[in-house]
Amino acid sequence: MQQLRRRTGHRSRTPLTLTVPALLAVAFLLLPLIGILARTPWHDLVGHLTTPGTVEALRLSLLVSFWALGLSLVLGVPLAWFLARVPFRGKAFVRSLVLLPMVLPPTVGGVALLLAFGRRGLLGPYLEDWFGITLPFHTSGAVLAATFVAMPFLVISLEGALGGLRPRYEETAASLGASPVRVFLTVTMPMVAPGLVAGAALTWARALGEFGATITFAGNLPGTTQTLPLQVYLLLQEAPEAATSVSLLLLALAMLVLIALRGRWTGTPADRTAKAVADAAGPDRMGADTGALRDPAGLQDAARLQDTGGLPHTTGLPGPTRNHRSTAGPETAAVPEATAPSPAGTRELWPLHAHVTGFNQLTLDAEPGTTIAVVGPNGAGKTTLLRALLGLTTRAHARLTLGGTDVTELPPHRRGVAWVPQDGALFPHLTALANTAYGLRAHGIPRGEARHEAQEWLDRLGVGHLAHRRPGQLSGGQAQRVALARALAARPRALLLDEPLAALDQTTRARVRHTLRHHLDGFGGVCLIVTHDPVEAVALADRVLVLDDGRALQDAPPEEVTRHPRSPWVARMLGRNAWPGTTTAHGLRLADGGTLVVSDPLPPGTDALAIIAPEAVSVHPERPSGSPRNVWPGTVREITASGSRLRVLITSDAAPDLVAEITPQAAAELGLADGTAVWTSVKATETTLVPR
Repeated sequence: MQQLRRRTGHRSRTPLTLTVPALLAVAFLLLPLIGILARTPWHDLVGHLTTPGTVEALRLSLLVSFWALGLSLVLGVPLAWFLARVPFRGKAFVRSLVLLPMVLPPTVGGVALLLAFGRRGLLGPYLEDWFGITLPFHTSGAVLAATFVAMPFLVISLEGALGGLRPRYEETAASLGASPVRVFLTVTMPMVAPGLVAGAALTWARALGEFGATITFAGNLPGTTQTLPLQVYLLLQEAPEAATSVSLLLLALAMLVLIALRGRWTGTPADRTAKAVADAAGPDRMGADTGALRDPAGLQDAARLQDTGGLPHTTGLPGPTRNHRSTAGPETAAVPEATAPSPAGTRELWPLHAHVTGFNQLTLDAEPGTTIAVVGPNGAGKTTLLRALLGLTTRAHARLTLGGTDVTELPPHRRGVAWVPQDGALFPHLTALANTAYGLRAHGIPRGEARHEAQEWLDRLGVGHLAHRRPGQLSGGQAQRVALARALAARPRALLLDEPLAALDQTTRARVRHTLRHHLDGFGGVCLIVTHDPVEAVALADRVLVLDDGRALQDAPPEEVTRHPRSPWVARMLGRNAWPGTTTAHGLRLADGGTLVVSDPLPPGTDALAIIAPEAVSVHPERPSGSPRNVWPGTVREITASGSRLRVLITSDAAPDLVAEITPQAAAELGLADGTAVWTSVKATETTLVPR
């Protein structure tokens, strides 16, 4: 242990060649400050600072710096947002213009201002003739000079904060009905407030200490443009001790700004909300994706749902049953704009028609009350489809009609389409209650009514007692339920859920799934749910849309997709073996060679998928004899538990990978372990061919 400590200590020791220059740099920066402190005439300090000239210069400095800060906020905040959020040609040039005053000598900046706004400058004559405004040698000129050199600090700081803020927060707010201005004021600015405060403080401090541009452009007129830095310059020639005292005052103000900023207002929004984001995201994405494939309970539930026709038994739920929701009447109340939500307690009908082009190429038609589960491998275009319906992507374009109204040209906040992204995107500066009421408030619902309805939704999803907590104080599952309540409370005309239950544990997932199904039973719009969980796809959806590479491979009821999946990925998600190939007169010619014999072949030359249930695969210690037509040697590579049975992955050079499901007793009798050589067999009658 001591040796390990010595090795660790040796690795963490700072190299001497770096330590010495670093200490010299600190001394180089510190010694001038020590010089001011050492040479300050402390016994005359108060007298120096209370002279009429110094007091007047301080008053003028504060006036100029605060006006410069205000002007920087008015101009710099929109500029920072523009640089961070809007793609346009010449952005690098504009950013260089912002940085230029920071590297330009201040006196040169003053000359440039004089040539632009002076009486003989580019704009100066017009300002004087048309508006009677004269900037040089006027207090407004000092404000302009201070703004010119100080505003870049605000723009750069705020642009960095906006760059660290994921656009998904703003996009989610727009999907809840908030206009761009409302999103900017209620979501963007509160979330980047620390960066804004830091930039504003630095801007104010820089404006307070401006000298070169001010004296060049505005002159040095006592009571008009003679700020405190200019006062120091004059005092150095007449009273050096007084100049040192005033310099100490400016130093103290600068240090106060830095102390106020230390650790509290620095960093990006992503740094400050890392914990909240991690909690809201729940398990990692791969864990969520593969958990549905390997979760034994989920596969067993899916199998049971398939056996009962693909629909769970939900007694005691009010409203129409799942079997009747898809037969809702086609009558809808067409409105000219999809802006305001339907009043609580009413049920309007909003059929959906979408023609999607671009990366995704498909057509969606769904009656009111239809729930569509969107499944497919990573990169298949599931999230792109949702974003196209929201109008938030250029990768795909959706011509969208809701309730007979074409909303294609409407911005996202006026479409009436609510979205729950994968991580929930709860606004970290709002409580759970305020988050849930956000969409209602965006649509003009009075505050009291909105909060009351939001509380009801939180109670329905079992998180009502957490209403006054912020997202950073919620677990991943709690945050996901709040995000779901927020979307449902917005009374949308279409609902888009991107893996809404992925962060929940099995018990909570079942309860929330029950609540969500209850709401969807009475929902008059269309709901699309992206999921990797077969139980969610079967239990919640009327239809399953299978995507691959942006195309729709299958769009059918859950029981049809469960029994005859046309995608290898979906078949494996449901726990079945799926082998692609081309049909022959007797079966299927596999893509990597070999032939699979089936009892009910398709016409020769058809691209098809062979579906083999794991329980139909027999495992033998030696080559079997008898009726099986499909026999292959293989090697056991993995054994996992699936409820009361075991799933055995078997690889072979003669056939694709095969998953068999057997009992633990059978596995013990066969002596199965990783690396065990076995034989597998599948009867021709146990294989189903599905055209692709």
